[in-house]
Amino acid sequence: MRFDVPEIEATPADAWWSEAVVYQIYPRSFADSNADGIGDLQGIIERLDYLAQLGVDVLWLSPVYPSPHDDNGYDISDYQDIDPLFGTLADFDRLLAAVHERGMKLVMDLVVNHTSDEHPWFTASRDEGPQGSKRDWYIWRPAREGMEPGTPGAEPNNWGSFFSGPTWTYDEKSGEYYLHLFSRKQPDLNWENPTVRQAVHAMMRWWLDRGVDGFRMDVVNLISKTPGLPDGIVHEGALHGDGSPHYICGPRIHEYLAEMHREVFEDHPRRLLTVGEMPGVTVEEAKLFTDPSRRELDMVFQFEHVGLDQGPGGKFDVRPLKLTDLKASLGRWQTGLGETGWNSLYWNNHDQPRAVSRFGDDSPAYRDRSAKLLATVLHLHRGTPYVYQGEELAMANTRFTSIDDFRDIESLNYHREQTAHGVDEEQVLAGLRHRSRDNARTPMQWDTSQHAGFTAGTPWIAVNPDHTRTNAKAQLADPDSVFHYYRRLIALRHTEPALTHGDFQMLHPDHEQLYAFTRHDAASGTELLVLANFGPADLTVDLPDGWEHSETLIANVPATTPLSAPHTLRPWEARVHRRNA
Repeated sequence: MRFDVPEIEATPADAWWSEAVVYQIYPRSFADSNADGIGDLQGIIERLDYLAQLGVDVLWLSPVYPSPHDDNGYDISDYQDIDPLFGTLADFDRLLAAVHERGMKLVMDLVVNHTSDEHPWFTASRDEGPQGSKRDWYIWRPAREGMEPGTPGAEPNNWGSFFSGPTWTYDEKSGEYYLHLFSRKQPDLNWENPTVRQAVHAMMRWWLDRGVDGFRMDVVNLISKTPGLPDGIVHEGALHGDGSPHYICGPRIHEYLAEMHREVFEDHPRRLLTVGEMPGVTVEEAKLFTDPSRRELDMVFQFEHVGLDQGPGGKFDVRPLKLTDLKASLGRWQTGLGETGWNSLYWNNHDQPRAVSRFGDDSPAYRDRSAKLLATVLHLHRGTPYVYQGEELAMANTRFTSIDDFRDIESLNYHREQTAHGVDEEQVLAGLRHRSRDNARTPMQWDTSQHAGFTAGTPWIAVNPDHTRTNAKAQLADPDSVFHYYRRLIALRHTEPALTHGDFQMLHPDHEQLYAFTRHDAASGTELLVLANFGPADLTVDLPDGWEHSETLIANVPATTPLSAPHTLRPWEARVHRRNA
């Protein structure tokens, strides 16, 4: 079985992001400058030299807009300002200038599937009633025919929310329900209304005129819904219907994104970065979204590989990951977007648990080594790598003892709904400990002080107690640290053409412990071999012909012997070799 990416220049000549590495900042948890326990823009400014030393090219900020923070800022009440928790527009301008001074770019989080229910657009839509000028800016529907409005089962359809419960909330004043795929405080915008789209485009242009370098677009493939909003299938054991076939990559999604590109990006004097977060997107759809000739997006975030360790009960139904499934998934995406399109590469982000706890081994013996292995495998694939804050330090999942330790609305709602339906609380907590988004949101670990150097106050969520072992200060001083290994990997992205332009061939796809592949760049005649032992035992592997005594480009443990056939990889060992083909 082979995964082959044809040797082809599949990105436009001005696609600077094909050689870049993006670093995601979750501002609430990155660095607090004023001791209120919440990270802020000034805190980011004070840590920019750390990011410049790491060598990343782009900073992606999770939302810093005004918000009631029902979903930690992904419920926006004003698209054209900064929340006082994080600072001011003047602070943002200083941050942007400081980023650009260091040769980096800054990408904003664009959240336009929904707003906050405190956004003036929604308050007008709700308070002015069915005849109001902004009623059609959101998705309102009457109760099911023959049902009493506001009673159980009277919702316009049976869809379940991503955050538990139905996707509809009843508004007594106007006598109708509004749609929210997420929290009830996150009503969905009606993208069928051209005035809504024009308002979004104008807001995007406002930020670009301010100097930002692009957008990461939150759940952007959910903005088009099937007309009529039909019921979803109710799967066994589910409390609500699965409406996803009616809003994932809906009927007008390509039209909307092409229009956005035309209205916002096409004639802009700077080459900007656009990446769409797309739960449920297929390889076939992603090829369309990222085909440069279609002028929609530069790349997408897909979720296939982060769903492989989930059981039929969903994300909190934890199952062991099979490496063969991971290789099949990532290999399929390498192949699928090889001739046309571009991959985004990530292990974790603000919505995913920590990679070293999920895909690696966070025990003291192998934590750093497995973190380096994961970085090696990811950064040697074809696409643009994304590093989530603290990943470069091997930050791990934290210790949640009770539901009182959690802050995330998804986790809290899931716990409430499941325990109300009789599910054992310890079973619910076990799933949350593994998969809660709060694992990614504990404060950045800067040093060994009480709150890890994140704040002089009381942090909004507890610091991981392991910060006394894993922190930036210690790793900056250690040339063999995970931080400095990431720095070397990122430098390779900038200097090794085979990483950007080379083809991809998976080796040993059916092996349960070995992740191996090659990258080959015909223009430079360079070929790379990547070997990674996903496990705590020695592994003897066969090599492709001609790789004996090849140059070691990078490795996560010191080489004791030259590469030979067969070759033994130590536990969680990863190595990259280079030769001229």
